[in-house]
Amino acid sequence: MPRAGPVRGRGRGRRGNGVTAPRFDLVTLGRVGVDLYPEQVGVGLAEVRTFAKYLGGSATNVAVAAARHGLRSAVTTGVGDDPLGGFVRAALRGFGVDDRFVVTVPGAQTPVVLCEIFPPDDFPLYFYRPDAPDMRIRADDLDAEALRAARVVWVTGSGLSAEPSRTATLAAIADRPRDEAGNETVFDLDWRPMFWARPEDAPAWYARALTHATVAVGNRDEVEVAVGTRDPDEAADRLLARGLRLAVVKQGPHGVLARTPSEEVRLPPMPVDVVNGLGAGDAFGGALVSGLVAGLPLARTLELANAAGALVASRHSCADAMPTTGELDEFIRTGAAPPEAPADRPAQAAPVPAAPVLTAPVRAASAGIPAAADSRTDNGGSR
Repeated sequence: MPRAGPVRGRGRGRRGNGVTAPRFDLVTLGRVGVDLYPEQVGVGLAEVRTFAKYLGGSATNVAVAAARHGLRSAVTTGVGDDPLGGFVRAALRGFGVDDRFVVTVPGAQTPVVLCEIFPPDDFPLYFYRPDAPDMRIRADDLDAEALRAARVVWVTGSGLSAEPSRTATLAAIADRPRDEAGNETVFDLDWRPMFWARPEDAPAWYARALTHATVAVGNRDEVEVAVGTRDPDEAADRLLARGLRLAVVKQGPHGVLARTPSEEVRLPPMPVDVVNGLGAGDAFGGALVSGLVAGLPLARTLELANAAGALVASRHSCADAMPTTGELDEFIRTGAAPPEAPADRPAQAAPVPAAPVLTAPVRAASAGIPAAADSRTDNGGSR
């Protein structure tokens, strides 16, 4: 039978309805899903009684984080034709993220992710992503004009793990001007070995993406995949040798390193009481983008990103936990983490209506993934 293709979302720019998309500060491309996080801490899933439902997915979280800093952001991704797909769209709009580039894939189910919470450093993830719609985004689903015009485009390593997402990811950044000041193409190295049929193929595809990037962000595991070394200094040098303008190596309890051809900034971890480390790296990414768009000095940009990651690690959710610039300034000034907004009142958003849960069972695409491999706790860091 022929494969059913994605259905274009509303307001898709020139190709969707003849209306030119605005110039975005940030367009991300990658995963989306629904996070179900336990409200009981320190117990396994078998003992959990209740869960809180949040918007999730790394590239989506980065777009939300950037919107919290006042940026005009959008995400290119896919959802299923199901109630949770409607929840994703409503949540994105509630957070101020444009959903015009979200496509609906007939017959697919919007991914669900569950976790266990064992502070301070163990947050196993359980992915339910059978034939995930965000991995079925094709190059012809992209709005090439919006991608060329965006001030920052953010793509991920996991987007390279399978087709057709791999071709779409590379197409999204192929025409970006690499030598134009004020336009950045960020490659989030985002190493998820369980998403790859042949993990040994990843370095070659990472190398392809790096030829189009101006900024690379990753932890020590991720830079090793990209450039063959876990040493932060050597990895930063090798990334810059690929023609990048900025290399950021996150080291968790050892802090973060950022290097350009002419400047280097190192920051130690920010101490927080960790509640849930998931999403810390995405908060780091959104704050990093805000600094790049604003043209802030590298030291200030890294200060904000470092604080954002630590602050989200002190909160329960991911997307809902993303801080504003004002919260980060308060945190940096006082060292005291501002409290998280109640889950039913996300900042800068009206309450998002709850969607019915799926009644059909979903086969697990991967499960029991250790936090060190896939939790994005590598904010750069917290302790």
